[in-house]
Amino acid sequence: MANETLSLHISGMHCAACVGHVEKALRRVPGLVKAEVQLTEHRAQLELLPGWQAQHVVQALHEAGYEAPLSSATLWVEGLREATELPRLEAALQAVPGVLSVSVNLAQGSVRLQALPSTPAASLLTAAQAAGFRASLQSLSGGEDPLAAEQAGLRRDLLLAWAATLPLLLPMLGMPFGIHWHLPAWAQALLAGFVLVVPGRRLLGSAWRTLRAGAPGMDLLISLGALSAFGLSVFLASRGAQGMELFFESSAAILSFVLLGRWLEGGARRATGSAVRALQQLMPARAEVQQGSGWKSIPLAELLPGQRVRVKPGERVPADGRVEAGRSHINLAHLTGEPLPVAVEPGDELRAGALNFDGVIEFTATQTAAASSLGQLVRLLETAQASKAPIQRLADRVAARFVPAVLGVALLVLLGWALAGHWSEGLLNAVAVLVVACPCALGLATPTAVVVGVGKAAQLGLLVRDAAALEALAGVQRMAFDKTGTLTEGRPQLVHIDPVVPDLNRLQAQGLAAALAQASPHPLAIALREAQGQLPSPEAKFLRERPGMGLEGEVEGRSLLLGSSRMLAEQGVSTVPMERAASAQALQGRSVSWLAALSPQPQLLALLAFGDAPRADAADALHSLQALGLRLAMLSGDRPEAAQAMARRLGLEDPEAAHGGLLPADKLSSLHAWRARGERVAFVGDGLNDAPALAAADVGIAIGGAPGQAVSSAAAGLTLLQPRLQSLAEAVRLSRATLRVIRQNLGWAFGFNLLMIPLAAAGQLPPMLAAAAMAGSSLMVVGNALRLRRWRP
Repeated sequence: MANETLSLHISGMHCAACVGHVEKALRRVPGLVKAEVQLTEHRAQLELLPGWQAQHVVQALHEAGYEAPLSSATLWVEGLREATELPRLEAALQAVPGVLSVSVNLAQGSVRLQALPSTPAASLLTAAQAAGFRASLQSLSGGEDPLAAEQAGLRRDLLLAWAATLPLLLPMLGMPFGIHWHLPAWAQALLAGFVLVVPGRRLLGSAWRTLRAGAPGMDLLISLGALSAFGLSVFLASRGAQGMELFFESSAAILSFVLLGRWLEGGARRATGSAVRALQQLMPARAEVQQGSGWKSIPLAELLPGQRVRVKPGERVPADGRVEAGRSHINLAHLTGEPLPVAVEPGDELRAGALNFDGVIEFTATQTAAASSLGQLVRLLETAQASKAPIQRLADRVAARFVPAVLGVALLVLLGWALAGHWSEGLLNAVAVLVVACPCALGLATPTAVVVGVGKAAQLGLLVRDAAALEALAGVQRMAFDKTGTLTEGRPQLVHIDPVVPDLNRLQAQGLAAALAQASPHPLAIALREAQGQLPSPEAKFLRERPGMGLEGEVEGRSLLLGSSRMLAEQGVSTVPMERAASAQALQGRSVSWLAALSPQPQLLALLAFGDAPRADAADALHSLQALGLRLAMLSGDRPEAAQAMARRLGLEDPEAAHGGLLPADKLSSLHAWRARGERVAFVGDGLNDAPALAAADVGIAIGGAPGQAVSSAAAGLTLLQPRLQSLAEAVRLSRATLRVIRQNLGWAFGFNLLMIPLAAAGQLPPMLAAAAMAGSSLMVVGNALRLRRWRP
């Protein structure tokens, strides 16, 4: 069984140190293969072995001081009458990945479940059905956007915090105008205490949980700073200090500025994930399914494969399926990038998220909404945004040691000032160090840029597998291309047949070749079948395809070969008599294939030539890539003359740019040779026959055609969702822009701390300003990343 993936929201993360603590906690989960934690979306992408249990995931996070919000669902179950049936139903539902608890109410015929929010409701319904029950979703709670809920809570706490903090700051605002007044000490303590206990509880509680788990984060630094300022003020007030001699306003302002920064930062972070949410919004909330002789609207989560669905004009298709009745036009721009409507009729495939224009269509669902092509695309995009770029490793190493180091610096500052006889000033300066040195900006520097860059790529029709591929593309020096289906249309046509033996005419040779090609997905085999059309073909047996070489099988009692001259030479068949004719065809850019017999004796039967036009945008795309400083090459299985002729048509004048007559292993050798010379290489192929080269390159780029092919290009680091070669130059420019923003953010994050910590230690940065500066630093990083949203190719 394949490994399972889980997308999980995690509350309580605020900095790079938190990310490290969460990843460390998740590594203790039984069955975990890989975990990547995304700070910007407060989300983790987990890869788990089959049989994993949600309880282990939730418990590991809780013990580390973090929480995974849960959803509650109620199922209504038909036919639930006997208590003896309960264990079977409970066991079936408990076995669904993501379910934590199951409670059956026999009297009401309902089941109450607690599960992770990502648990598909369709899985629950399917499990109940497999256990012999028919179930429907009665209610679902806790499935709302967790980031939106967190923002609402932050906004409430922010308003409360500033309502109590502003009266403490008013005396400071009046001083430049000669107004000297202050609140009594007890009033200041009451207001500051309210900020600590009510809106500040989320910070203090988080600090306590992470400290208890042995994984202190930035909330501990903030809490220590606010509590220290409050404690110092209480001590001084007990000694009779009044007004500006107290620092209650610093204690309250620290928390208020931090809450303000987090609220603004949260809003900006939500903007970074707009690409995923835009795709999610393409999925309708409900589906209209056939029940008996009528139609019923059901929640999308209840839609199961095999159900008949009706889609009216103006509605979106809720799941992948096959049209059964009706004709219409649909828009598939979200998957193919093609804005023009596509006509559909009975027998055609439908994709989830497609917009239906002008007719009522009925189709049979072949997937649940979560397993549809759109659902896969969303999951792949979420996984890419959650992945880490290699450049982030330095930030991770620093963040892992950051909080203990800052605590040590703050202690040294306090001791230094105390030894100089100014312990109260030393305490305030230590508080400023604690507050200003929070590693928020350091933790957000890379992931915010990655999230925006990956999302922007998706909007341009570029599916990025992970952040490492995006970073690697920025440093590519050479880009190598497959020819057929990549630089050409991939729809070759049979243009010439030259029989060699007297008793074989062109139609007979075509029939034999078409018989061998009857089951092959190779473009040349498809061209042969199209050329044969309705003409009868002899029956072929014992068919076998040899990758990069050709086809072999038995036709009319004879063992035949169809393929390259290398394949024929291995079997003792010489092509020398027709080499001049083959070269003439190859010089015209045509692909040459040979038909030969092995029995009763090895014999060359015919030469076949195929023509394939270059893509309309291929020459311009290659020119754009060369303008970016990339060295280009074409690796082809065609004869060298054919490869060079096509290279000239595309404007590749360098004689070393075109390499022909290559097997898949030869393409790998070329890639390894370039990399051995120190070049970073990208390989561009159609994602089908080029998987080894796509995987071996520094960056593999698959040219997508059909949505399913694009989504399933597992070997590629980048997939073009539509076959538009100009997207390659756009991808390179976007990757370079993203890497540039990452470097700027990391430079700012490190530079900010190098500048601000000494200022705070020297007493030049009051705690209140330190909090404002720290919040501003995080916003600077997020805002710089958001500039990528305005990037244009």
